[in-house]
Formats: sequence, structure tokens, C-alpha cells
Amino acid sequence: MTDFHREIHPLEPFLPEKSKVLMLGSFPPPKAKWGMDFYYPNFRNDMWRIFGLVFFDDKDHFLTIDGEAFDKERIVSFLDKKGIALYDVACEIVRLKGNASDNFLEIVRPIDLHAVLEKIPLCRTLVTTGEKATRTLCSLLPTQIKKPSIGSFEKVKLNGKIFRFYRMPSSSRAYPKPLLEKADIYKRFFLEIGLR
Repeated sequence: MTDFHREIHPLEPFLPEKSKVLMLGSFPPPKAKWGMDFYYPNFRNDMWRIFGLVFFDDKDHFLTIDGEAFDKERIVSFLDKKGIALYDVACEIVRLKGNASDNFLEIVRPIDLHAVLEKIPLCRTLVTTGEKATRTLCSLLPTQIKKPSIGSFEKVKLNGKIFRFYRMPSSSRAYPKPLLEKADIYKRFFLEIGLR
């Protein structure tokens, strides 16, 4: 592992005070792929299109007026209002191939989940947005927790509280599922937890 460059997470956790949900991805792509200084920054990643479809029936809702970038200010305002926190399961990684693929991402240091959850005491829902994030979160949870199926949840006790741990499809276009199908799974999730 000494032949590879370690990367520290470049973003602070986004933890609105009234967060009810913590969404966890794996790790941001290399900076060269960023279109904004926030989570899911790659313009080819569909997370903000999924959110647009789920909450506004418009995949372009979170785009800038010219349609060429994501509107960070609008995204942040929306997440803050809804109580949706964002972070990733890895604080430090090595990219084994120098790209954004989770398949070639080695997690050197995962997040301190308990410390993050202490900052958002109203949160009772954990969500992973892809396979790498799901496997990593499972490794941080009590051993009896099994990996949820996509769109479903398992109950887990953390910090003396009961959480629902949901597994959602990746918003990456490398994940072989059409945008509308992904959005439908996320829509059912947000309806189920009462945020839509």
C-alpha cells in the first residue's frame, strides 16, 4: 500500500442540526471530476437528478439556469430544510487505479460513526448509496446486522438508539439501472420515512 497516495476526505460532514437522515456514500471522486464543492460533485453522477425527480418530478430541478452544473446553494438549502445529512463511510482512502470507481477504492480509515451521530441527535435513519458504502457500514455495525436488500432496511441499535439502516442503489451511471428506476426506489424510501 505504500506505493499508493493516501487521500483524506476533502469535505466536512454536512450535518444540519435537525437531520433525521444520514446518507452515506463511499468517497468523493478525484477533484478533476468535480463540478461543485459539495457531495456528489461529478456532473455525470445522478444523485441530484434523482432528488429532483423524487421531490419535484423534474430531473433538472437542481441544475443551474444554464443546465451545465449543479446548483450547490439550492441543494444545500433543500437538504437543510428537509433535515438530510450527508457524509461518506471513508475518511481516508487509497485509489488503486486513480479513478472514481468503488471497485478500486481501498478504505484506510472509516468514519467514526458514533461521533457523527452524536452531532445529529434527531437522526434515526442511516442510508447507504452503493455497494461499497453498504459493505463498509455493515462492518462498522454490530455483527448480527445483515446487509439490507436494495430499497429495504434492517434495524440496528447504536448509541443506545434504534436506527433503520436502508440500502439504496448507487447514483453512479456505472450502476446498471435506469435513472427513473433508481428515482422510484428513492421516492418509496423518502415516502416511507415521511420526508416526501
